[in-house]
Amino acid sequence: MPNRTEHQLNAREVVDQFGFAWASHDLDASLRLITTDCIFETTSPAPNGVRCQGRDAIRDAWQPIFDDPQSRFEIEETIDAGDRVVQLWRYNWADGHVRGVDVYRVRDGLVAEKLSYVKG
Repeated sequence: MPNRTEHQLNAREVVDQFGFAWASHDLDASLRLITTDCIFETTSPAPNGVRCQGRDAIRDAWQPIFDDPQSRFEIEETIDAGDRVVQLWRYNWADGHVRGVDVYRVRDGLVAEKLSYVKG
């Protein structure tokens, strides 16, 4: 369960907690912050990526990223609008980087959708 205070976390707070877990390479904490039916759309293969649904499928998709100790995400900007949050980011790894955007939808204090897009 997410770490909640006395109030229901708003969408921005949920995504911020999710981002902290992700930046810490804590896959289990990240998975606890998504709904059991969460939808994640990957950035590759082009042109549409892959749609993963549910914690098990998402764990499989995210495991290689979390296993890479040199990978890291830098949030450039966060825009929140009700149950939606948009984050502009830069993903860095040992010999390169890519910039992209995630579009989140939050439901009942958990991430219900994470749709990812990249430049180029």
